[in-house]
Amino acid sequence: MPADPTVPDLTTQPRPVYVIGAGPGGLAVAAALRARGVRAVVVEKSDAVGASWRSHYDRLHLHTTRRLSGLPGLPMPRRFGRWVARENVVRYLEKYAEFHELELVTGVEVTRIERATDADGEAGGWTLHASGGRVLAAGAVVVATGFNHTPALPDWPGRDGYGGRLLHAAEYRDPTPYAGRDVLVVGVGNTGAEIAVDLAEGGAARVRLAVRTAPHIVRRSTAGWPAQRTGILVRRLPVRLVDRLGALVAKASVPDLSAYGLPRPATGLYSRVKEGAIPVQDVGLIDAVRRGAVEPVAAVAAFDGDAVVLADGSRIAPDVVIAATGYRRALEGLVGHLGVLDERGRPLAHGARTAAQAPGLHFTGFTNPISGMLRELALDAERIAKAVARRGGAVRGRRRVG
Repeated sequence: MPADPTVPDLTTQPRPVYVIGAGPGGLAVAAALRARGVRAVVVEKSDAVGASWRSHYDRLHLHTTRRLSGLPGLPMPRRFGRWVARENVVRYLEKYAEFHELELVTGVEVTRIERATDADGEAGGWTLHASGGRVLAAGAVVVATGFNHTPALPDWPGRDGYGGRLLHAAEYRDPTPYAGRDVLVVGVGNTGAEIAVDLAEGGAARVRLAVRTAPHIVRRSTAGWPAQRTGILVRRLPVRLVDRLGALVAKASVPDLSAYGLPRPATGLYSRVKEGAIPVQDVGLIDAVRRGAVEPVAAVAAFDGDAVVLADGSRIAPDVVIAATGYRRALEGLVGHLGVLDERGRPLAHGARTAAQAPGLHFTGFTNPISGMLRELALDAERIAKAVARRGGAVRGRRRVG
């Protein structure tokens, strides 16, 4: 396939560090590398930075504070407020790339990464295969394609024959199209909880929330103290201790919603975090459940024509089902052949660490830390840049692409 003449030919450039993905993680790494004199090129398959943030629902605000969410070298503006709105996150990422004069190539998708070999057959550096038949030579690679990469929709029995409308939460923007309608939201993570509240406040006739496992609910802020700061303080403590502390805090600050169909969870908060389940930050869910505006129901078991069959055997017939059922990392095609992923498709090594068989191949943004994703991306960026600069495996200096 001939190369697209409208896209810069990267193959003529020296071997830089290639950063795959122009979300906050990729931009932060590129800026941190540039600050250390290491040339980095960010390759993004969409046409702009922050693609995933552009597609999130309108109501979304950061659950982490502005002060603890800035990336290296540029704090978020105070005018964004304490809890930064989605559209302001996008503005910040655009400004961040401009401020740091990052080398950014959009509209190019990297599809496969392989070890490169020199004339003697020795491994050294990396080869990236990209759209348009491009083959790119890299001194090192940072994969930052995102925690929320590919929407995951469970293969429920009868799903394909469902007579109502079924969509993933990735397609949800605002409640306007659902005014006056009966909506079932599946999944009680932060996304599902917030969409349910958004629908209830936006005029949906009925909103039900299908719950498989009772979540830990925490206040986003208590007496001015954000939950994120607690997450930072406790993440190095023993799991059992944090579980006990979390239970005490929950009893003091979060009402028991068992009578409304949302009981307290049976397992500890930090135990669940270690399994990958982040607490739900309350942005209106508690009040909506207590008012009956959002009705918790059992998990979805199957679909049967126009009906949804729940795990408790009951059947309901909503007009719309919105599945807030998470995402896949979708790294298998990119790096699955390198032996760097675990059985769940997650990187075996993260941040500054690399797998023994893949030196110079880094991953960032593939965890969901209790201390805040953006904060950890910023820390990871500095660590990765330090490790890459120390190895000296990339071409120094900067040159514009294009």
